[in-house]
Parts: sequence; structure tokens; C-alpha cells
Amino acid sequence: MVDFKIVLSDPKTGRAYNIDATGAAAGAFIGKRVGDEVEGGVLGLGGYTVEITGGSDKTGIPARKDLPGSARRRLLLSEGTGCHPPRKGERRRKSVRGGEINPDFVQINAVVKKYGEKPLNEYFEQAEAAE
Repeated sequence: MVDFKIVLSDPKTGRAYNIDATGAAAGAFIGKRVGDEVEGGVLGLGGYTVEITGGSDKTGIPARKDLPGSARRRLLLSEGTGCHPPRKGERRRKSVRGGEINPDFVQINAVVKKYGEKPLNEYFEQAEAAE
């Protein structure tokens, strides 16, 4: 099966948490697109809803929301995800990936959209204490 590293950002506190998703938790993200919402219960965060904001594959190539599918492409870009030119108006050919999550992804970026009853730091303090 596939494994993902999920970087979950909490806009209330400004903190980011790392979650290793394997098995069913990782399977819940396959086929979703950047911008889709996923129930936090699959990650062990009951009552939470998270939105996928981006990701990258095994070579570090970022996913763009505006590209259909999940294939890697070389596009002529002037701004946006995967392109930050140093000079105004400069365009560069960059490799980017479509916005659909597939098994080639390694990291998925997400942000909390709906909070549950228990704060996030309680979920992750328990994990740190166990190590």
C-alpha cells in the first residue's frame, strides 16, 4: 500500500503537525484533488475536516490545483505554484504535477477547515509522549 506524509496546518495557532498516513488513512486521499475536503476521522482526528492545499511527489515536484489529472508536465510558467521567477515578467519552463493525488505523491499539505471538540495539540502531545 501507499504511505503519505501529511503536513497539517492549524490556522488558529499557526502550528503545523506531521502525520504519517498508511493503509486506510492514505487510501482516503487517493483520487482526491487539491482543494477537496477530507474527514479528519481517517487521520484519527474525530470531528475535524481538513482541506488539501497541495503536495509534492517523490522527486519534489509540486502539484498545481489548476492542472487536471495527476501526470507530470513541463509548462512555461510566469507565476504561481512551482514558479517564482526573480525578475518581473520572466517565464521559465518548469516541471509540475496535476492536482489529483495518486500513489506517486510523498507529501500532502492540508489545512484545518472545521474543528472538532478536542484541540489538535492534545492529539499530538500524546504521540510525542509515547516516543
